[in-house]
Amino acid sequence: MDRDGKERPLRERGGGLLMGRPFGVPVYVAPSWFLIAALITWVFGGLVDRVLPELGALRYLVALFFAVAFYASVLVHELAHTLVALHYKLPVRRIQLQFFGGVSEIEKEAETPGREFWLSFAGPLLSLLLGGVFYGALQLVQERTVPAVLLAGLMTSNLIVAAFNLLPGLPLDGGRMLRAAVWKFSGNPMAGTVAAAWVGRALAVVVLIGLPMLTYARAGDDAELSGFDTLTDALLAAILAAIMWTGAGNSLRMARLRERLPDLRARVLTRRAAPVTPDTPLSEALRRADEAGARALVVVDTAGAPTGIVRESAVVAVPEHRRPWEQVGGYAQELRVGMLVSAELTGEELLEHMRSTPATEYLVLEETGEIYGVLSAADVEQAFVTAMARPAT
Repeated sequence: MDRDGKERPLRERGGGLLMGRPFGVPVYVAPSWFLIAALITWVFGGLVDRVLPELGALRYLVALFFAVAFYASVLVHELAHTLVALHYKLPVRRIQLQFFGGVSEIEKEAETPGREFWLSFAGPLLSLLLGGVFYGALQLVQERTVPAVLLAGLMTSNLIVAAFNLLPGLPLDGGRMLRAAVWKFSGNPMAGTVAAAWVGRALAVVVLIGLPMLTYARAGDDAELSGFDTLTDALLAAILAAIMWTGAGNSLRMARLRERLPDLRARVLTRRAAPVTPDTPLSEALRRADEAGARALVVVDTAGAPTGIVRESAVVAVPEHRRPWEQVGGYAQELRVGMLVSAELTGEELLEHMRSTPATEYLVLEETGEIYGVLSAADVEQAFVTAMARPAT
């Protein structure tokens, strides 16, 4: 249930299937997971058949169990990130299990390079520990049995997940660790992002070229590897490389965004507003605003206290010949608590306030409670686009 007491749908738009809320963080399974689960079941089923051919068709049931257990390990990996984030008071929107692993959507950046390092290292560390646990359990079971195959597969897959995520390039965890290191020594988080992003792009090229070449080389020494295996690995390499390249680019864009966020200041973007009573004719209210050099109208009561903001879009829609006969109060949006904004809000705090209370206009107040003006969401969006369009320095 949400904070208003209404039932949330089982599926969230763009999220997938809701599986639970460990530590209060929703966990979603994306539709693409079912595709990769089927692929893992098919591939691992073939491996099971080589070791335990007597299982026959039951090998796919074993393989399906492995696919689910593997993604449970991925969930533990993501929960490690989440717990560290919550420890550092960083809000986590959700965890999503998808085609290639999982992602913890942490809504704020770590404040120090040390916190960034531990936030990033927590996931691979848990995967390494899980690999060790499965290795220990493997020593306790008989060879060439179903438990042995499953434990060996889970041990290997968790070690691969840890090793892959420790590669020092964004968007991988190792890339964020590299970013933290460069940030620590340079004192500049943007420098760390640029370095880790370009290493990530280089790794994407290595994966794109190196994985098919490795498979091709193995094919010459292993008669069981077919041309189809080589083609499959080439396709997998292309998908992985595309994800890594795109993720590195997105990391650069997000860093650039955060670098430019201080340009968004409520005090600078606020429009001057003219106060009018609700029974004022619309034409008269507009005349007063024009006379005062104001670009917004605030409805006030007889004591001068604000009660609403006149919606710009609604005023524009009123024909000019009708405006003398229409009262301002009919075009005002009643003020809600979230529509009151401090003139001192800037950057990410301003955007977070607007995300939490979506509206077209906000009433901006001084610390004394005095009306400063009206902030239009359209003005903030335009300022954001302008800031992002400026060449990087």
